[in-house]
Amino acid sequence: MSLTDTVIDLVDERTDVAIRSGPLCDSALKARKLLESRRVIFASPAYLKAHGVPTRPRDLDGHNCLRFNFRRSLDEWPFRDLSIGEPFTRPVTGNAHGNRGVILRRLALDGVGLARLGAFHVEHDIADGRLVPVLEDYNADDIELIHAVYVGHEHLAARIRTFVDFLADAIGRRTPI
Repeated sequence: MSLTDTVIDLVDERTDVAIRSGPLCDSALKARKLLESRRVIFASPAYLKAHGVPTRPRDLDGHNCLRFNFRRSLDEWPFRDLSIGEPFTRPVTGNAHGNRGVILRRLALDGVGLARLGAFHVEHDIADGRLVPVLEDYNADDIELIHAVYVGHEHLAARIRTFVDFLADAIGRRTPI
């Protein structure tokens, strides 16, 4: 098992199955959707006490927004206008970047800034009060899709089919926040 947020070539890396989040690129790979997770913007209570709670997306201008440092990362976050329901984006800046969701989660827990991740990364932290979601009304439609991808063969190996079925079943039983 290898853990990386880098998109790899399954054939070159001799990998049976990869888990990919976000929109899938057109490819010859087969994909099975495992999960839809709402994205959440959050911070630690200590950060919010020290810097204030943003109540509108434009309030992010005064906050340290933690972001991913890989190529497909966004320097803007998507929102929905409450008055007309139209989507829009807001530029965000910050002094810390990471290449994995667990890094951004840890930075947020340590009070470094606000982060935006799939709810599955932080649902227990939110439930336990270690992290606090913000701007919920503005980002209700921000969904992250998670897929298992694999090379489709005429005779797919039983181990691949079994593993993908196991993942879909185990993840499908989760109750999303």
